[in-house]
Amino acid sequence: MKRKIKIWLFRIMVTGLFIAGLLLVIIINPFLTYANKTKHHNFSIYHNKSYDPKLNAILDQAEVLLNTSEIYHHNLQLDICLNEGSGYTNLIKAIRGQAFAWGFYDKVVLQGTMNCHENYLMLNDYKWNLTQLLTHEMIHCLQFDKYGIFKSKPLADIPNWKWEGYAEYIARQNVYQKDLKNNMKRLLESNQKQWDIMFEDSTISSREYYNYWILVQYCLDIKKMSYNELLNDKTNENALQTEMLNWYHRN
Repeated sequence: MKRKIKIWLFRIMVTGLFIAGLLLVIIINPFLTYANKTKHHNFSIYHNKSYDPKLNAILDQAEVLLNTSEIYHHNLQLDICLNEGSGYTNLIKAIRGQAFAWGFYDKVVLQGTMNCHENYLMLNDYKWNLTQLLTHEMIHCLQFDKYGIFKSKPLADIPNWKWEGYAEYIARQNVYQKDLKNNMKRLLESNQKQWDIMFEDSTISSREYYNYWILVQYCLDIKKMSYNELLNDKTNENALQTEMLNWYHRN
């Protein structure tokens, strides 16, 4: 009886390892689940429908934003996986949950409906600026490339506000987003009961990410910290928020 149990446990373990390995192969190789691949500079775009060339300009704008990051380097090759009925996006959703997009390793996976003409991605009737969304997720790829798997989230114990806030900081560079005082004014005047905050172009940020973003903006723009210095800084998040609020009222 014990021998049979050991055999079944061994079979279950082997089956589990096989399934995990198969999923890993699919995740690393999105071409297995897409009909088409279009190359644009350092980007490989995987899609099932006709390719919209307007996406090229949006990717170029995202790379301009990326170039403002201290962890940017020009030779990183990225896969952009569009949400066009591919099993790939459904697989990532099943593993990581629903989101506007996910960025990991060298992959950016979109999960909403993309509108290149008006530069947004829609999910559950909310619009996220497409250029900024792509930039945000690409920053996560750069973070992984810079710091490695064991010093990146989710394995590394890095506060979410530093990890996600930096991605938002690099992405949010429209003319009405550059000034921290204006950003804090928008936050303080918003409806505190709503989970989102709307920008002038009718796209949104989640309130959580918005708070992360402006705190990073305060540290980098006002306190003149580098991102590496911010990662190593031990100041409590609540203490920084109080400090930032005091700075805002003084100015």
